Amino acid sequence: MRSALRSGLLAALLAACAHAPVQPASARVATPSTPALLRVRVLPKLAPMETVVIQDAKLPILTFRMVFRSGSADDPPGKEGLTELTAEMMTQGGTQRLSSAELLRTLFPMAAELSVNSTPELTTFTGRVHRDHLDRFLEVFTDVMLEPRFPPADFERLRGDALNGLRNGLRGESDEELGKVALDSLLYPSPHPYRYPEVGTVEGLKSIRLEDVRAQWKRVFTQDRLLIGLAGPVDDALVVRVKARLAGLPATGAPAVTLPPAADVHGRVLIVEKKEADSVSQSLGYAYELRRGDPDYFAVKFATSYLGEHRQLNGLLFDELRERRGLNYGDYAYPEYFEQAGYGTFAVPNIGRTEEAFSLWIRPTEPQNALFATRAAMYFFTRLAKQGIPKDAFEVTRSFLRGYTLLWAQTDVRRLGYALDDRLNGTPDFLTAYRAALTSMTPEQVQAAVQKYLRPERMNFVYVAKDGATLARQLAQNAAAPVRYATPKPAPVVAEDVVIDHFKLPVDPTAIEVLDVSSFMER
Repeated sequence: MRSALRSGLLAALLAACAHAPVQPASARVATPSTPALLRVRVLPKLAPMETVVIQDAKLPILTFRMVFRSGSADDPPGKEGLTELTAEMMTQGGTQRLSSAELLRTLFPMAAELSVNSTPELTTFTGRVHRDHLDRFLEVFTDVMLEPRFPPADFERLRGDALNGLRNGLRGESDEELGKVALDSLLYPSPHPYRYPEVGTVEGLKSIRLEDVRAQWKRVFTQDRLLIGLAGPVDDALVVRVKARLAGLPATGAPAVTLPPAADVHGRVLIVEKKEADSVSQSLGYAYELRRGDPDYFAVKFATSYLGEHRQLNGLLFDELRERRGLNYGDYAYPEYFEQAGYGTFAVPNIGRTEEAFSLWIRPTEPQNALFATRAAMYFFTRLAKQGIPKDAFEVTRSFLRGYTLLWAQTDVRRLGYALDDRLNGTPDFLTAYRAALTSMTPEQVQAAVQKYLRPERMNFVYVAKDGATLARQLAQNAAAPVRYATPKPAPVVAEDVVIDHFKLPVDPTAIEVLDVSSFMER
């Protein structure tokens, strides 16, 4: 997905000594032990073209979500970005009947929607249309998957768009997204496919040829990888029609990819140095074994909500870092990989990661207060791990979630997305189960899960910053760096700041890396 670019490779490592210059990778001190490997989730088996239907005859709009268990994990080595480029060609390059321009002219009078979203393990084609235009839209929508045109001019255009998105969009326009991408590259080093974004790498995209796209279409967009989702005024006849059309896909293709397990790394730091960055964006996290469907998942999700839901104003981190101290605009916690839906607060469904990570986002801070902000986030995170959630805050969080979870599936598109995730993850009626768990959940249950899975000592740290060398020295020294406020703060805040400023970060000084943004995700 172009709006959610992720990782690249790392280079130019900082030596262990606090004042040592940046040294080449060969000079890095090896960590004393090999990290443990985390388990990979085994996904439920699906029948070819299995179908999930949410029927509502009162709705005028039909929604189609065709989810293929295919993604950037299927990219051949050296051709990173091939699967997403293929999907973009399918939706934007036209069909055998319609050129790309004719495709747009056909969809416009119907006010129909057609889009695709790629992740490491899933590619989802989404279509929406009024029931009055069903027949024509169904033909066009399925032709996108069955009979893509793959014209050379559109191939060059879309590959150029992808390269521009890497070189200029991610590197130049969004430090927040860059930090999120860099965290993946730190947690999932090569050869793990999570190490780079679905859009690929610069060298990977350059190596792709049009014949590679045609071959990938046949390899990974097949019946045995397809889960069909339909919502709205759907009847049995429509289900039969959709499956009959998509029976034109190849029955099978390339074997499913088995992901390598993630390593349980901790204490590592990556600083992406960007000279034009006026602020510092931070992403903290670690890979772990918690998954949807695990007994402790709901309790950990409750605890991360207490720390701070995405773009919500009631979290502990938001209150302490932004409201009381004015350090930045947002501080949030996530129990699994998070991709924002549009410009809102909710997560995109059908991400489908079989390996997960816990993360904290600190968005953004002034350079002189960056290290203090890290310490503050870790201080309050550690306090949660040791002391749990106070009873009054526990009840406030429970009350908030009882209402907030109802908003997660307020549209037919989102309800269908969650229903498909239930089937993909093997978690029947996930949202209903979460709301039921909220009713009986206790502080003791949440704290037991927190102590098992939310482990401050496992944290890794990513920064997007202007002066990487200075920040690297500060982190290696792990010395106090007092906060600087523009206006005076109340005495209790000042007193707590002294404690925070002496809080030691779980940083390994031999594992601090500095990377110039211009080389990020080149290969």
